[in-house]
Amino acid sequence: MEHGVVLIVDDDPFIRRLIVTTLEGVSTFVLHEACDGAEAVQTARREGPRLVFLDIDMPRLDGIEACRQMRGEATMAGAKIVMLTASVDDSARARAAEAGADRFLTKPFSPLDLLRLVDDLDG
Repeated sequence: MEHGVVLIVDDDPFIRRLIVTTLEGVSTFVLHEACDGAEAVQTARREGPRLVFLDIDMPRLDGIEACRQMRGEATMAGAKIVMLTASVDDSARARAAEAGADRFLTKPFSPLDLLRLVDDLDG
């Protein structure tokens, strides 16, 4: 995923910073951040990310609906969407998968887990 755009969406600035810090030192990604689902959809339309880390529980527009809207965008063709969740609720996972999510990453996660996932999606 060299020079790919990555969109990091979470209402928790600590989680966004963790992902940014992990990816900026080891990749050539162009990183963008959003703090809620509505901002995420607007940013995705503008930037056409190849990879999105998307929290499920957020204000204004939750991650599941944001995922659904992103999947309807031409700029998101081929993008990978990874849902971030603190919940182990199977119904949330099922709704996210139905909306078009590719993978899940359960919080808390380590930087190593994040890097492995990115490497797996790239391969």
